[in-house]
Amino acid sequence: MTRIIAGRFRGRTLEVPEGKDVRPTTDRMRERVFSMLQHSRYPDMLEARVLDLYAGTGALGLEALSRGAAHTTFVEKAPTALGFLARNIRAVKADDMTAIIRGSATALPPAGAACDIIFMDPPYREGLVRPTLDAILKGGWLAEKGVIVIEQATDDPMDLPDTLTLIDDRSQGQQRTLFVMRA
Repeated sequence: MTRIIAGRFRGRTLEVPEGKDVRPTTDRMRERVFSMLQHSRYPDMLEARVLDLYAGTGALGLEALSRGAAHTTFVEKAPTALGFLARNIRAVKADDMTAIIRGSATALPPAGAACDIIFMDPPYREGLVRPTLDAILKGGWLAEKGVIVIEQATDDPMDLPDTLTLIDDRSQGQQRTLFVMRA
């Protein structure tokens, strides 16, 4: 079971498909990530614009909205995940604060507005981190003082473009979370 941890949607349960096609960020890891984002070096969550790549159920982007973000754009291409994502958005009544892009996170369209906080949780060990970061930068999705939170397997290589710098690197079991900003 996945639920919203804090904020105005606190306690709401999110629908998650069975099987291994969608791997929602655990409640514990989400709590850890959002606690770290409270540090003054990162953008303020209140009124933030958020991008949730490889959105799956939308747990990260919906948690951000629950904690005060103004808008979240979700990017997902898997049809099953898109159905669950849409139902979860409706369940918390966040339709007016969200947009869904049906497509690949490695081929993002140009941003309508840059985002303060970007979450990306690509499938592990498929070499998607660098192409996704390149798409974020090419499309103008990252705000000048924005942060990208990357979830990857601990044994996945870290390959950052020269224009980004690693701010924090945390591991928990097989999961590694990187916080990167403009260099």
